Order: sequence, then C-alpha cells, then structure tokens
Amino acid sequence: MPEVRSEDSVVRYYCTAGNGMEPFLVDEVKRKLAAQDVDHIPGKVLFSSSETIHRVCDLKAAERLFLLLKQDSPVRLSTHTSPGTTKAASVLQSRLLGDRTQMTWEKTLLWEAWRMVRMHRFVRSQLQSDDFWVMRNKPYLLFFSPVSFRINCKCSGKLHRCISAQEVSRVMGMGLSRLLGWKADLKNPKLEINVYLNDDYCLLGIPLTRLLLPLANRSYLKTPGLRSTVAWAMASLALIEAACFLGVDIDDGQLQKADENVLFAELQSRVHLLKASSTALPLPSASVDAVVCDLPFGRKFSTRINMAENLPVILSEMERVLRVGGTLVVLLSPQLSCLLKKLLLQTNCGPKRNEEAESQTGMKSCLVSSSEQHNLQVTSSSSQEASTFSSLRHQATLRVSLGVIDGLIHKYIKTLD
Repeated sequence: MPEVRSEDSVVRYYCTAGNGMEPFLVDEVKRKLAAQDVDHIPGKVLFSSSETIHRVCDLKAAERLFLLLKQDSPVRLSTHTSPGTTKAASVLQSRLLGDRTQMTWEKTLLWEAWRMVRMHRFVRSQLQSDDFWVMRNKPYLLFFSPVSFRINCKCSGKLHRCISAQEVSRVMGMGLSRLLGWKADLKNPKLEINVYLNDDYCLLGIPLTRLLLPLANRSYLKTPGLRSTVAWAMASLALIEAACFLGVDIDDGQLQKADENVLFAELQSRVHLLKASSTALPLPSASVDAVVCDLPFGRKFSTRINMAENLPVILSEMERVLRVGGTLVVLLSPQLSCLLKKLLLQTNCGPKRNEEAESQTGMKSCLVSSSEQHNLQVTSSSSQEASTFSSLRHQATLRVSLGVIDGLIHKYIKTLD
C-alpha cells in the first residue's frame, strides 16, 4: 500500500480537540511530527508538517483532522447589509474564495486538496470497491472524475446576526460550482468543505477523515469507556512507557468489557486484570511506578459507592502502593476535585490554617448539592483517620471536557516524607 508524503512541500493542517486538550495536542504535533508554525485557538490546533499521512493520522490527542485551505481575519459585514443581497454575496465570495486575481491559485489548491483526500482515503482503506478498481487500473481517472461536494458552515458571534450559515453555504457552493465545475450534493458528497466564521477568525478546511471515522476512534478498542483522547492525555501525564499494566475494578461488568478490549488489542501478555476495591488494593507498598485512576462520577457509569466519603481512603491506598518518585494521575468531577484540594490543604496547612486556606481557594464557590455538602462535612471529620498524604506533591491540574460535564485531571509525584 503506498505511502502519501509531501517531501517537496510542507502541508498545512488543523485538528479539532476537546476543550482543555489543546495543550496536549500542541505538544504532540511538535514532538511526533516536528510540526512548524504551530498555533491554537479554542477547540483547534493549526500546524504545518511534511510527515506522511500515516504519521499525521496517528495523533492521539486530536478528534478530527482537516487540510487547511484558508486562515484569515474575520469577515466583516455591516449590520445594514441584508442577507441574500448581491453585496453580501460579493463580500462573502471575495473573502472565502478570493477575488479574480486569486481564482487560479484557489482552483489549484482545491484540486490538490481533493487529490490528497482521495489518496488519504485509499491509504486508510475507506474507498468503495469501484474506487479501488479505478485506483489499481486507471488511477488518473480517480483524480479527474466529477466531484460532488457539500459545504458545512458554522457562524457565531456578531456575524451570525448579519447572515446565516445556510446563506454562507449557498454563496460558497455557487462559487465553487462556477470555479471548478463541481456539483453540490447535500446527501452523499464525495468531499466536504468546512467553514468556520466568528468574531476572531475565518477558517476553511477539508476533513481528511470521514464523519464516522474520526481520529479519536481507536481501532484497537472494542468497547470504549472514557474518551480516548482524555485517556491518552492521562497516560501521557503519567509518563507511561512500555511496561506491564494491572487494571483494577470491583465491577464485574467493567472487568468483562476491559477483558474484551485486552483480547481485541492482543495485549494479554502485558495487561492483566484484577477484581479488587480501590479502598483496599491487594498490592505491596511502593510496588508500582504510576497510578492512573478515573473515579466514576455516577453520570455515564453508575456506582453504589459514595465517592466523596471514600476519597480519603482511596487516595491513601494509591499513595501507599506508589514508589517514591512515582506518578499519580487521577480524573475527578469538579465536586470531588474541590474535596481533594481540601484534603491536601488540611494535610499541608494543618487544622489551625484550614479555614483560612479553604476561603483562599474558593471552596465555597464549588457548585455542590446539599447531599454532596453533607458528604464533604462527613469526609472532613473522618479524614484525620486517613493517611496524611504528605508525600504527594502537586504538579498540575487541568480541566478537560467530558461532554456533558467537565473533569479535572490532577497530577502528583510521590516524594520522601
């Protein structure tokens, strides 16, 4: 199967990322792809690279990959400009497709983008059977066959008050049809062009992965649980390299799904599963290099355990099994995150300074229900019996999107008391 590589030129891409994942993606493209001109805006990371498509598609922190067609300053339309008028259409076409002096360049770029998309889908085994026949026998026909397309536009900010996404799509579609002779197809297009317009930027791109196959999909996962991008971010924070892994869960259903994933990925020799409670880990003290934990919030996966009440014991067990210099990475809900900070402040500041430290960190601003507030009080009174956590040194706290709610990733290093 052929490799697609732009050895004589650097290709400009952008990837979408979940809220809070942009720093991870920026670091990954620099480290894996030796990317240049790396920039990020909320939810997107832009970069240039001459690496192969295979390498670019191996990004773990990205949701979707796009070929960047245009990055420009925001489109400005007067509030007095009526949608659908010739003036509005002229401004949009000029900004999105360029003026007549730029038409040749835009046309060449779009045809090259189409060639890359088709070749990329061939490499990723996403072409239909008739496309495979053409690729094997008459590949030149594949790149000069009639192209059907669809415009996917998102408008926000002040521009949204002046013109709708549907109007932008209509103007863009008419311009492309005249420019390239392509045919609009809203139901089953061969190519999709994404347009993002807001008060800060104008962005045009072509997705290099189909809607059903984003980069965030992991071919080696049969049953996903936590978002794959967030799971990768946690593992990268823990600095996990080639090693043996032990997965612990008390729920039989979760263990069964995990076992299916291990078998599907053919990792039986490196990943072992154990049924046990996180409040009493059957492991010797100082026996592991890293602990990565995603405590259930009760949203996607329910639990009968009162996490707020048991958090001091769980944290104590994770601290116990870690070796000195080991890394703890834990994902918590905003409420449990506030509780974790409070527990550590009690340890570091002592009882006399606890009230002052609590007010300084804004504990009262945490949005918790009355039952959760009760749990916090119960936990605070019982936390003196738990470990002091004095050996855990805070490294980072990062907020990431989990879809419906946000989660906070905490990283700690175990040091000598």
